[in-house]
Amino acid sequence: MTDSATDRWKGQGAVFCCAVLWSTSGLFIKLVSWHPVVIAGSRSFIAALFMLAVRIFIVPKGRARSKPGPFWAAGAAYAFTMLSFVVANKLTASANAILLQYSAPVWAALLGWVLIREKPHWEHWGALVFVIAGLVLFFKEGLVSGSLLGDCVAVSSGILFAAHSVFLRMQKDGNPMDAMLLAHVITFIISIPFFFLYPPEYTVSSVLPVVFMGTIQIGCASILFSYGIRRISAIQAMLTAMIEPVLNPVWVLAITGEKPSVSALAGGLIIIVAVAVSSVIGKRREALQNCP
Repeated sequence: MTDSATDRWKGQGAVFCCAVLWSTSGLFIKLVSWHPVVIAGSRSFIAALFMLAVRIFIVPKGRARSKPGPFWAAGAAYAFTMLSFVVANKLTASANAILLQYSAPVWAALLGWVLIREKPHWEHWGALVFVIAGLVLFFKEGLVSGSLLGDCVAVSSGILFAAHSVFLRMQKDGNPMDAMLLAHVITFIISIPFFFLYPPEYTVSSVLPVVFMGTIQIGCASILFSYGIRRISAIQAMLTAMIEPVLNPVWVLAITGEKPSVSALAGGLIIIVAVAVSSVIGKRREALQNCP
């Protein structure tokens, strides 16, 4: 095996491990009995300290500065992505929350068209049709089970995550880690009043999952993704990360017994397939355009 092939395999493995860590968020959020905003704030406080240490002692100095507008917008969008995702996990099934959030690439295509004039191609419009069909299945189940509000929050999480990626694209020379660090700071600041309104009980069974989420599930996952994305293409990274919405409900089912509905799984499958196919087609077009 050549050095470049070995490097690609290392990158693929890093993104795969990152996705596995990401997939545990639903489980650990379910295990903590605190208010969802308190969970998000506590997790982000720990993650901010962890990422700040990495930023100071590990990340090389001399990186380009980020543009102030897109930088703050990206940080705010990711902060509200995390807040809404934690809230959605408390209001609806964990499978619903993660599968609905994985509609983000389609929303990113649409927001990119509006904000930075990147016109969507036909595969994006086709994917949007199927994503809407998947959302109908989720909302149908939400009306029956009483989790419609949670499903709506989960969709907003996907839209916010898409906005975050678009704002990062607007500052190509910036450092994504700085925007993510800002997002965790914003999340913690927003959560401060909730610590007084809904004071958490600091038990071992609550604190350990939050520490794990802040350091490993978010912190280490970010480092792994940063390592992997430099060695494999964006489409490879996205397709590899598809293991997250598959594993997320598996962990929750194994530990808590929470079972996603058949219609939710069907809707999630439609969304994932639509996003994956549109991404593959888009990457293929890009490769053909770059051919001499």
